[in-house]
This record gives sequence, structure tokens and C-alpha cells, in this order.
Amino acid sequence: MRADDGAMRTAPRFARHRWLLPSAVVAELDPDAERPGRPPRRTARDWVVDLTCFLIAIGIGLAAAEPLTGDQDLPQVLVALDLLLGALACGAVWLRRRWPLGLAVATLPLAFVSTTSAGVGAVALFTLAVHRPFRYVAWVGGVQIALLPLLMWVRPDPELGYGPAVVFSAVFCVAVIGWGMVVRSKRLLMVSLRDRARRAETEARLRAEQAQRLAREAIAREMHDVLAHRLTLLSVHAGALEFRPDAPREEIARAAGVIRESAHEALQDLREIIGVLRAGEPDEQGGRPQPTLAALDALVGESREAGAKVTLDQRITDPGSVPASVGRTAYRIAQECLTNARKHAPGAEVAVTVTGGPGEGLSLTVRNPAPEGHVPPVPGSGQGLIGLTERATLTGGSLEHGPRADGGFEVRAWLPWPAA
Repeated sequence: MRADDGAMRTAPRFARHRWLLPSAVVAELDPDAERPGRPPRRTARDWVVDLTCFLIAIGIGLAAAEPLTGDQDLPQVLVALDLLLGALACGAVWLRRRWPLGLAVATLPLAFVSTTSAGVGAVALFTLAVHRPFRYVAWVGGVQIALLPLLMWVRPDPELGYGPAVVFSAVFCVAVIGWGMVVRSKRLLMVSLRDRARRAETEARLRAEQAQRLAREAIAREMHDVLAHRLTLLSVHAGALEFRPDAPREEIARAAGVIRESAHEALQDLREIIGVLRAGEPDEQGGRPQPTLAALDALVGESREAGAKVTLDQRITDPGSVPASVGRTAYRIAQECLTNARKHAPGAEVAVTVTGGPGEGLSLTVRNPAPEGHVPPVPGSGQGLIGLTERATLTGGSLEHGPRADGGFEVRAWLPWPAA
């Protein structure tokens, strides 16, 4: 399965379960779905959680209001003010997602004047631990715990003593902070896993694109190496027939046969390359056998039949023992060099030398003298040599080329040949 297919399959599943996730997590997982500069929209889960927090704050506030209203020594104005501030604080719970830090800071002094806002303070501290980094929680939570002795002295608990009330309140604050930090860590873990999945999908897509590019480059090199050789043979024989219409019948028949065979081979090679492009992946095993170093004699024979002067100095006693990849690379280098010699130095004698052995590598040298007369420049010259250098480098070898002192040209290649 391709990486983009996996991303397409993951997107609908995420959309179906969107309502189960917090809005903050949704904004991290799918930032494109939210409007920039605006707070994320509440999901169905957010509405349920906010309603639960609102009811918890009201429940704690009502529990704190019961002993407050039964205290006859407390002025009714202070009782009414306490209840009013508690009700306003409970309403502010719905703003906890947008301003968690502001709500948590506001509940610190509010706890000294309103007992019924105690539930809101716990919800605000929990929200701060969920939505903000630890440094904010440490400051606000530390200040709240430090103020607990003073708060319990100003507004003592009617059922607990001073000491137990301070300890219970401190433990409760720590528990609320810990719970919020656990929730935040789970959300961060979810977001980090999603980011890893996205990076993995992106890397897989880039690797697939790179593999396709490399395959296309390999196919392009193969097309250049094969078709250029075949087409230059066609050009040489067609040019001979054009300029020698009075040639003997046997020579014309031989040239026409070479043209027919070269055209057939070029069509076969082109058909194989097109088949690989349609399949999408290069198949090293299918199709016609790839040439090896043993086929170098046949290559030189084809060039000689085309009228080229080629000498082959084959110093390897058993070409079949050469590794297939090394032999194929050497064959392609010799093929491209013979093609270039026909184009840039027609009529010049080309010398091909092959030496080497297991453990020392395979050396291939192709040289030709300067052409006789002026040869017009060929468009696109140099691209084949660039491809040969890259081909030799991919096999772990090297290739050098350049003009000689006598005006000719020489190509020297070395390819690795591991010891048996």
C-alpha cells in the first residue's frame, strides 16, 4: 500500500471519531480544519466535560453554602455576596478552555471572600494543569498551597480542625494537579504519535518518489545506451546505401540485412522499455537476457559489419566468470564508446582493451585517434559520458575520459571484481 493511500484511509477514520477527542487535540491533529486566530470549536466530548465540571462546581458550592447559610452570626449581606460570587465563578467555568491561566489566578483571591467558589478553584487548577506547561502550574499551584494556612485561618472549616483542614486541602490540590498533568501527558503522547505517523507517511512518500525517479533514470540510461547504438548502426548503413548506389548487389543486400536486424533489435528494446514503464517497476529477471562481458565480441562484430575499424584486446581468459553486474556495466561502457566514436570520429580505428582479474578489478580502455577531416559537432554531446560515469560509480568503480595528446579521445574505466 502506498503512503498516500494510507493517509486517505486514516483521514475518514479520524473524522468519524472527531467528536470523541478534545478540541485542543483536534486542533493539533488537524490544524487545517480550524480557523486561524480563533479558538478551536468545542467537540461533543468538550460539551459533556464542561457540563460535568460546571455541575461539580455547583455541587461543591452548594455543599459549602449549607453551613454558610446556617451560621446565624454571619451577616446576611456577606452570605448573599458569597453566594453571588460563587454563582458568577460557576458561570466562568464555561470560559476555562479559553483563559485557563486567568481563571486559575482569579480564583486565588476569590477563595478568601467566597467559600462557595471552592469547586471552581479546583476545576480551574485542573484546567491549568491540562492546558498549560508545568511552569504555570507550579507557580499557581505553589502559591495556592502556600496560602492554604492563611485561608484556613481566615475561613476555618466547620467540621475539621485547623491542621487536618490544611493537610487535606494541600493533598487535594496536589491530587488535582497530578490528575491534570496525567491528562496533559496522554494528550501530548497522542499528538506525538500522530506527528510520527505523519512523518512516517511523508518519508515513505518521499522514498517512493525517489525510487521512482531512480528507476526512471535507470530506464533512461538503458534506453540511451541501447537505442543510440542501434540507431547509429542504422544511420551508418543507410548513409552507405545513399552515397554508394552503385555498390555490388551482395554489399547492398548485406547492408539492408543489417538495417533490418538493427531496426528489429531497436524495436524489441524499445518494446521492453515501454513495458517496464507500464509496469511501473523495473524487472531485472523478465524480458531478454542482459548483456555481459561475454557479449563484447558480438558487439565488436556488429561495429565491424557496419564498416567501423575496431580492434579488441581481450585479456580475460574466461569472460563468463566476471560478475553479471560488472560485465553488464563494462559492455554498456564499450557500447557507448563505440557509438560515440562513430558519431565524433567516423573512419578512425577504435582500440578496445579489457584486462583484470578477481581481486584486482576489471579495467576497460577505449581509445581512438583524431578523425580525418572536419567533423560537425553533434547536438547533446557529453550526456552519454555523464551517464557512463554515473553507471560506473553505482557499481563501485570509476571512469575517466578526455582528449589525448595526438588529438584523439580515450575512456578509461575501472570496475570492482571481488576475489572468488
